[in-house]
Amino acid sequence: MTQPASNIDLDEEQAPPTSGSGNSLDPDEKFRALVRRLSEQSVVKHFDAYADIDWDAPEMAIDRRDPRFELGPDHPLGATDWYRSLPQETRAGIGLQGIVSNMKAGLQFESILKRGLLEYAFTLPDNSPEFRYAYHEVIEEAQHSLMFQEFVNRAGIPTRGLSWDMKLGARQVITLARFFPELFFVFVLGGEDPIDHVQRQVLRNTEDLHPLLERIMRIHVTEEARHLSFARQYLRTEVPRLSRWRRAVIAVGAPTILAVMASIMMRPPRHLIRAHAIPAEALAEAFGPTGPGPQGVRDSLRKVRALLAELGLVTWYSKPLWVRFGIWDAPTKR
Repeated sequence: MTQPASNIDLDEEQAPPTSGSGNSLDPDEKFRALVRRLSEQSVVKHFDAYADIDWDAPEMAIDRRDPRFELGPDHPLGATDWYRSLPQETRAGIGLQGIVSNMKAGLQFESILKRGLLEYAFTLPDNSPEFRYAYHEVIEEAQHSLMFQEFVNRAGIPTRGLSWDMKLGARQVITLARFFPELFFVFVLGGEDPIDHVQRQVLRNTEDLHPLLERIMRIHVTEEARHLSFARQYLRTEVPRLSRWRRAVIAVGAPTILAVMASIMMRPPRHLIRAHAIPAEALAEAFGPTGPGPQGVRDSLRKVRALLAELGLVTWYSKPLWVRFGIWDAPTKR
């Protein structure tokens, strides 16, 4: 049995500190030292989707009527008068279907991520510490996908996950990992940062969370801390070396990628809207320009937005795209 996932600091993902001479290391050696430390942590603290979750325990059973699946008042849709007026069982069903949809989209995103990481690792030379770490991450993401799919199976609610256009574009994203890994890791942060933000908020603010959902979230957040640390430090190390043209491609592409990825995780999918006949008025109240939804999206992208600004990738010609897509907030230091 591996280590419990109950004691993680939910205020921020904890990048294991590099050891040794600290600031005396050059950027490359700092990055390699961090990667080695992350790999060591993947050995010390890792999880198995079936050994570390007691799926058949009575308390882990999924009941579509369970009030613990209801959307809370801090959820944009959960705060609407329309949602609060629904019968309790209907509220729980909508909440559970949203969770299932996010898990399905999440495991499909992780399929793209795993294939991209393998493409990235394919380009690495012998004795590269990044090769080992990339494979640790692939293994961990595979365990996450098993967790998510098992939850989907046990919930028994059909769901589509990613939209058809996202599935169609998956091959191009995977190719990026070999030929333009910097842009690939922007995509990685676009998929991982929003869901990490949401899960941390739920774990921090929900008093009565279903134990199966809590267990899955804690395992996911614990290991995603390493994945996010790697992606951020990779960009800090490699982006300054890029040509002006490649930096411009990231500057323009990033807001589009981030807006799309955050929308997938932060808004109800079309099939859920149709299944429950969610009225346009409720959607506007939750996700319209003056609703809480857009600010939630901006909050979920805070860390990656600050990172790209730090790297000079929010420029005079790309910032209007951030504003147009509704994902711009002035970066703040933690």
